[in-house]
Amino acid sequence: MLDAARTGAPWALETLYRELAGPVTGYLRLHGAAEPDDLASEVFVGVLTGVGGFTGDEAGFRAWVFTIAHRRLADSWRRASRRPALADVDVHDDAATAALPGGDAEEEALASLGTSRVHDLCAQLPRDQRAVVLLRVLGDLSVDEVARVLGRTPASVKALQRRGLLTLSAQCGADRATPRGSAAMTETR
Repeated sequence: MLDAARTGAPWALETLYRELAGPVTGYLRLHGAAEPDDLASEVFVGVLTGVGGFTGDEAGFRAWVFTIAHRRLADSWRRASRRPALADVDVHDDAATAALPGGDAEEEALASLGTSRVHDLCAQLPRDQRAVVLLRVLGDLSVDEVARVLGRTPASVKALQRRGLLTLSAQCGADRATPRGSAAMTETR
């Protein structure tokens, strides 16, 4: 399939996109990218223009794609640091809220509960630990591949992964220990 993608075969490029778009977008989203879908599109434009020159196997290709994603993410952080923050939409302005997409509020709320918790957990990790954990879990990359993506040694990747997972485990354990009383309800409101 990778050989076919290198020659520009549409079916192979589509298959690679379908396999990697979700994990790449998740990686970008959980790193706090302002527009993860747009950034993922930029990543895949880079992948499609560069796949013909890629040399390596499919595992190396996956690492290469996440290297592009990581670099695009860093670029977006640099761009954002140079721009002023945009104001939020005034929810009391009927004209502005009419333009917002609608949907089933109950369905969206239930779907966001799990997503919100994952975002909160990832946000508690330092950026380097978060990058390692997300590349290992969402990217399904080996320690050596993560080391290449981040420009680190495999030993430092292992240490960051261990610390990140310990932090997440401790936080999940603390969540289970929290009583389901009024204090817990107050925090979720």
